[in-house]
Amino acid sequence: MNICNLTAAVTALANTIACGLKTEEISMLSSLLVQLGDTLATIAAQRTLCQAQEKE
Repeated sequence: MNICNLTAAVTALANTIACGLKTEEISMLSSLLVQLGDTLATIAAQRTLCQAQEKE
């Protein structure tokens, strides 16, 4: 999937989800997904660091 298709799909998904939720629910879901993304990024960074240290 190219980047244009990916961003269009994410936008369509966000619009679909938002249509069924109240503003407060959208805000809460957004916060949870941001936290999820940040946690996954932290895990990936930690794995990268550990792998680099193992090679030394």
